[in-house]
Amino acid sequence: MVRSARERVPLKIGAEARRASGMRAEQVLAPVTEVPDDLVELGYIGDAYGIRGWIKVQPHTGDGEGLLSADCWYFRRPGESAYTKASVLHSRGHSGTVVAQLCGSESRTSAEALKGLQVWVPRSAFPSAGEDEFYWVDLIGAQVTNLQDESLGKVVGLLDNGVHTVLRVMYDVPATDGNPAKTAERLIPFVGQYVQTVDTEAGRIVADWGLDY
Repeated sequence: MVRSARERVPLKIGAEARRASGMRAEQVLAPVTEVPDDLVELGYIGDAYGIRGWIKVQPHTGDGEGLLSADCWYFRRPGESAYTKASVLHSRGHSGTVVAQLCGSESRTSAEALKGLQVWVPRSAFPSAGEDEFYWVDLIGAQVTNLQDESLGKVVGLLDNGVHTVLRVMYDVPATDGNPAKTAERLIPFVGQYVQTVDTEAGRIVADWGLDY
């Protein structure tokens, strides 16, 4: 039966719509007072996926292995400190993203209410890395030296140029000839040709890389 224009339910706008969106999110997300001390932010919810309550998560790096291995995700709004959590019913990789259905999310409307949330997973939930494989979170903060035992700086992030991963290494440049001290960045390809050893427990990486590169 087709309803007349007078019978149609009006669209909600403004504060009322925001309150309704919050209620839909609360139906999926459970508040938590304590969180694991090894939580790692792996991505954010970019959009709804399909019409059955699935969400699409954009991983910060890689293809979201850590997301796919965990059966419970934690969430936080950017700029906020409180966490929530939800059980993951289904998840799979999809064209560089991860699509998933959370317990309690059964419609596109409920999935859209979750857009923008940061997604966190305990490091202990990650699957074991293979030989010569490393998770980016285990490389952040590592001190990098070269074959001459000269300090190249500290890993602050990683980039993916489509061919291989690149380490972002920050280092201090002292003041010289009236120029103030500053920080600069080295980009070191994370490939065997340049990276010689990686010790994640010690937080140390040795690279075949010169100070003047």
